[in-house]
Parts: sequence; structure tokens; C-alpha cells
Amino acid sequence: MKPEAQEQNFNTILPNCIFPTMAKNSKSLLISLTILFFITMVTSKSPNFSQNPSLQALGLNKQEKLSHLHFYFHDIVSGPNPTAIWAAQTPTSKKSPTLFGSIAMFDDPLTVGPERSSKLVGRAQGIYGSASQSEDALLMTMNLAFVEGKFNGSSLSVFGRNAVVEAVREMPIVGGSGVFRFARGYVQARTLKFNATSGDALVEYDVFVFHY
Repeated sequence: MKPEAQEQNFNTILPNCIFPTMAKNSKSLLISLTILFFITMVTSKSPNFSQNPSLQALGLNKQEKLSHLHFYFHDIVSGPNPTAIWAAQTPTSKKSPTLFGSIAMFDDPLTVGPERSSKLVGRAQGIYGSASQSEDALLMTMNLAFVEGKFNGSSLSVFGRNAVVEAVREMPIVGGSGVFRFARGYVQARTLKFNATSGDALVEYDVFVFHY
């Protein structure tokens, strides 16, 4: 075969062998890049609904401790500046011997001693309502917001049944904020004084709470 013929055949065969392969590979590469682009766009714009934060970042790598708090709860219904007021009552509530269905909002001072003039350590802010038709039992939901010492700015959330005629009532702590994040425990309430005429009450509280 003449050299010119060999060169012509080579020039004819080479493009037919290489360029279809290159074209096929280029098409596959383009498809792969397109898929990768859309995956990147979707994952970069989708927020994470659930994550697994480290215990250290949340301060939970410390030893859990138990604190006992003791204070006095002043529920003042009478006078020109009551700290507890009836927020809702129906006609049937007023006729009920237990005031069933009545709801009160309160912002009661918490003091270190039983006197109203004693040092303020916090406030109990929340709602209590008569939840029984047969006995004096309240449904209480409240935040114990502290303003004293290392607990200043922190709070505990209490939710439970308060049968006020019992000598000692126990209600669970369902959470907290500040130094009381992830708190768990309970409170005990003891009525020291109750004025049946005015409705004012003095209640002693003991709080037992686990926190970090």
C-alpha cells in the first residue's frame, strides 16, 4: 500500500474511533455535573430540622447537682394593690362551693422570711384555677422567677395540683431557664396563714431541683 493511502485510511479511521468515544464521555460528564449541581443546590438550601448538638455546647457535660430553695409565697387578694386577681368567673362558678371554674392571675412576691417586708428573692407569676367541684383543689401553672444571688434571672416552671386544704402539697417542676435549664424536681407547699375574710394567704415553699 502506498504511504498516501495509509495516511488517508488512518485519517479516516482515527476520527471514527476517538471522537464518538469523546462525545459519549462528554455527554456522561455533562449529565454527572448537572446532577451534582442540583444536589448541591438542594442540600445547601434545605435547613436542618434535626441535629445532634454536643453536651459540652449545652453545658451538660458538668455534674448534675441538687439544690434546695426555701422561701415564702405571699398571695395578696385584698387591699388597693393585690398581687392576685380573679381573671375569669362564670355565674355558675360564683354559686359553686369550691368556685369551680374560677381562674386567677397572680404575681406574688417570694421572700426569704415570712414577713412581707422580708428580702425579696423572686416572684411567682402564673395562673391558678379551681379545678374540682367537690374539694378546694387548684390547678397551678406558674414560673418562679428569681432575682437573688446566683439564681438571678433564672426561673423554674411548676405545673400541678394544689389541694389547698392539705397540710403539705407536692407539685412537679417541669422545666426551667438560665441556670435551671433541663431542671427536674418538685416543690412542697405549706399554708402558714389564711385569712378567710380577705382571701390573703402566706405559704411556705421548699423546692428540690436537679440542675447543671
